[in-house]
Amino acid sequence: MGYWPSKICTILNIVIMLGYGMIDCLVGGQILSAVADGHLTVIVGIIIIAVISWIIVLFGMSIFQTYERWAWLPQLIAAFILVGSAGPKFDTSIQSTGSTSTINGNRLSFFSLCLSSAVAWAPAGADFYVYYPENTKKWKTFAMTTAGVGLAMAFANLLGVGLASGTFTDASWSAANDVSSGALVVAGYQGLGGFGKFLGVIVALGLVANNIPGTYSAALCFQVLGRYGARIPRWILSCVGVVIYTVCALGGRNNLYDIFENFLALMGYWVTIFLVITLEEHLIFRKTRGFDWTAWSDPKRLPLGLAAFTAFIIGWVGAILCMYQIYYVGPIAKLASPTGADLGIWVGCSWAMIVFPPLRWLEIRKIGR
Repeated sequence: MGYWPSKICTILNIVIMLGYGMIDCLVGGQILSAVADGHLTVIVGIIIIAVISWIIVLFGMSIFQTYERWAWLPQLIAAFILVGSAGPKFDTSIQSTGSTSTINGNRLSFFSLCLSSAVAWAPAGADFYVYYPENTKKWKTFAMTTAGVGLAMAFANLLGVGLASGTFTDASWSAANDVSSGALVVAGYQGLGGFGKFLGVIVALGLVANNIPGTYSAALCFQVLGRYGARIPRWILSCVGVVIYTVCALGGRNNLYDIFENFLALMGYWVTIFLVITLEEHLIFRKTRGFDWTAWSDPKRLPLGLAAFTAFIIGWVGAILCMYQIYYVGPIAKLASPTGADLGIWVGCSWAMIVFPPLRWLEIRKIGR
């Protein structure tokens, strides 16, 4: 991307990581409040999730990886029990409504939203492999990452769809959903008594495992922004990140959640554009030239980034023309179906994919780097 254009992506990545931190704290606070039958406020629940996240992040990546190595197991057990407890109320008979083009457009938009959520971790993915041996095979890293993210996202989305379907037929679930998303999760454990509440706490603490990597990566991004940020110890920047998303979760717990939920979906557009540019640089232009790792922070030796920045902007133009969000529907998105369809990710990254190679070839030919 070049030294200066990469700063744009770094800032956007900070927004993603801290934005998800805010949502994790908010949902975790909602679950804890629902478990306590409202005797514990959402505010206190948010603070509990944030403090636990902060404690683990404070001690660095090694502690984080130890925590993550085991934290998934109780979460998986709690999720399977949720399937058994709530599954009988899942309504699989609900039919999609609308014309064929409308249904297809809605399905494409939902798939794009799911992709945005998963792919948002891509710019920060390398941060979590720093303690892996240097001789770790590439295919193993790829397989572990793809399987871990893919299976987890698919399972969680299907479980969420099941819970949502139950709100149409079960009055108690509908009432819980009106309170909060966290309350709906706890409602899924109805019938299990105190054990169900315990599982609700386990699910809430699972959001800590999702918070930690984002906080760590946000701190690293603060350091990448410039030499002044690099001089600040990462643990201090981690504290700053925790404070930012905790304050956002507390201050906007009634409506900021909806704003960020829509805004973070928008972040998927730039991530896919960034990924396409990065992959083409790696697979096409660096395949024979390789990388000079000693130049990673030297603006005079790194590419200017003119090609990458131009492709990035062109990709964004395509994404805007084809995006389908509550607050804006692009003109091309309106043509996909009567109600619109989110084509932003696909058109944005494809436009960037087409224009970057010739622009990068020209940049290397004229500038030499």
